[in-house]
Amino acid sequence: MVSKAYAWADGAPLDDHTERKHKILREYFFRYITVRCQIPQQTKFRLAVVDGFSGAGRYRCGSPGSPIIFIEELQRALEAVNLQRAAQGLGPVEIECLLIFNDAKRDVTELLKSHCAPILAAAKDTCPKLHLNVGYMSDDFEAGYPAIRDLVAEGRYRNVLFNLDQCGHSAVERATVVNIMRATPSAEIFYTFAIESLLAFLSRTDPALLETQVRPLGLSAADFRDFSGPVSNHVWLGAAERVVFEAFKGCAPFVSPFSIHNPDGWRYWLVHFANNYRARQVYNDVLHANSSEQAHFGRSGLNMLAYDPARDGALYLFDAGGRGGAKTELLADIPRLVAGAGDVMNVGEFYESIYNATPAHTDDIHAAMIESDELEIITPTGGERRKPNTITIGDTVRLKNQRTFFPLFTKLEGPSGDR
Repeated sequence: MVSKAYAWADGAPLDDHTERKHKILREYFFRYITVRCQIPQQTKFRLAVVDGFSGAGRYRCGSPGSPIIFIEELQRALEAVNLQRAAQGLGPVEIECLLIFNDAKRDVTELLKSHCAPILAAAKDTCPKLHLNVGYMSDDFEAGYPAIRDLVAEGRYRNVLFNLDQCGHSAVERATVVNIMRATPSAEIFYTFAIESLLAFLSRTDPALLETQVRPLGLSAADFRDFSGPVSNHVWLGAAERVVFEAFKGCAPFVSPFSIHNPDGWRYWLVHFANNYRARQVYNDVLHANSSEQAHFGRSGLNMLAYDPARDGALYLFDAGGRGGAKTELLADIPRLVAGAGDVMNVGEFYESIYNATPAHTDDIHAAMIESDELEIITPTGGERRKPNTITIGDTVRLKNQRTFFPLFTKLEGPSGDR
């Protein structure tokens, strides 16, 4: 088990992978708020944010930790939303947010309170449309989770986001992740762990899983588990990603098993769980806006873990070069998917079917749909879309009557060896 105790009282250092993770968390949370406050008739948005391993809120360098990031982005997003609404002639939105900050050490929680106090006071004065209810806890997360769950349920919060930034792996049970995701249709989790600790855990509890997942890559479980060099080998990354996906794919409909990319290699995983394809869609786009922050090894089209390591599979850093390769794969993958359904798919149904297995950017998916010689995008009134940015979930993607031949039954091995 990999574990690290931060000396918050002395000023904890901000590690490179933590800084990268916080940038993604900050930008995603801003997008989360702005996307959820777009309904013209809306006057209020309610949510609960649970930071299960909150820390003291400030690092030695002065950079904010996740609790302060959440408070800052709530203010920034609400101001942006209401400026846009005012420009559209719409009334403002109010946000009511329950913030629960938990750390296992009471002295760390007390330090967090002192760091949050001036931020909360300023928010109250400068952002009157933001109503924050902050609760502090000091408990091991698993021991405190029932009380957290009850607070969220009693407040009838349907929109819930958990940040579970544990040091190792075993501080959060898989059953707890499942419970969180099933408690409300609008739950999401950011789940961080060190890959070595997951491998150690699986070696003890499910060695057969390790063997099954790494065998297609020409590795044995022992080879994979005992990898001792810098964790930068691409095949190793592909094996790790398959194991992570297999371990957590049953926890939620949409699971992003991407590693945090940092100079020491791929040692830390930031996994995003969501119940709705829209959350994964936004998350993918945020990763592309932060290219090289997270890494994927495999395909970049619709079947990201369906590849033969002897023939294909590539490193994807959500950058411009990777996006070019993704578009090439998408031009073949999307018609094949539609053909597998018959000859038409509703765009909303199409999104539901693809977003658990693609790292692709929304713009690249839409561009491939428009540019494909095999497809046409039909509007609800029967017209045809000509521009990628006009595609909506009410549209239909349809195979053209005259189309070039492509194989319908290409054998691609999935992450579990399925065909």
